[in-house]
Amino acid sequence: GHAAARRAPALVAQRSSSSTSQKIKVDFDQSSGVAVMHMQSPPVNSLSLEFLTDVCIALEKLEMDKSCRGLVVTSSQPKVFSAGLDILDMYGKSPEHCAEFWKAVQEMWLKFYGSNMITIAAVNGSSPAGGCLLSMTCDYRIMADNPRYSIGLNETKLGIVAPFWFKDTMVNTVGHRATEMALQLGLLYSPAEALKIGLVDQLVHEDQVLTTATETMTKWLAIPDHARQLTKSMMRKPTIDKLAANREADVNNFVKFITKDSIQKSLGMYLEMLKRRKA
Repeated sequence: GHAAARRAPALVAQRSSSSTSQKIKVDFDQSSGVAVMHMQSPPVNSLSLEFLTDVCIALEKLEMDKSCRGLVVTSSQPKVFSAGLDILDMYGKSPEHCAEFWKAVQEMWLKFYGSNMITIAAVNGSSPAGGCLLSMTCDYRIMADNPRYSIGLNETKLGIVAPFWFKDTMVNTVGHRATEMALQLGLLYSPAEALKIGLVDQLVHEDQVLTTATETMTKWLAIPDHARQLTKSMMRKPTIDKLAANREADVNNFVKFITKDSIQKSLGMYLEMLKRRKA
């Protein structure tokens, strides 16, 4: 292992591990200790059961690698960071499937929000709903300054209620009042508006999102890991514990809600609308 690595640094400096799936590409730069996770699940990086599982496996691998200190999450799909939870995993599916799916959503959130690594979201496209949640689990958010892109938790627009831990994550990010408005109205913010309320930390030109993330990472890497990790945990643990202690009840709540006829109907209408929009 390490002796060989020392002999041939050029070969291992940019180790690219295509994880279990082709839907995620992880580039790990051993010299800097920073990994970049490229989400590449066409067309819009929908968070399906399969994709969430792949993301969790990739994250777990990096978490176990002590030489990996930072992670940048970005998208390889044009114009979209992630369009959020995959409605096809909630529409016309058995309660068992919905439960499996929801466990995977919980797992993704618990792993990212509780990660020991420095996590930076390089939001290079629109990021509604679950995409917004994923970016909010990170330590820092850089968004492309393109007024056509938007970010926010817009669940209520589909007649869905954002779960308490989505709400908690947003309150921790932008405060109570902004969250109250955002969630009730299902607001999607332009990059400028998102910056104003603190939903993102920085706006840069589209071409600069990834390079800025790498530059910003350097600042965070300068802080002793141990102190930073304990501080992050101190800030986030109460929020994490709330879900960790109630995972099963939260799954049951979700399944009961999502399998209601009225909710299934509005999901169906939304899917029809998406089909029409594509056509």
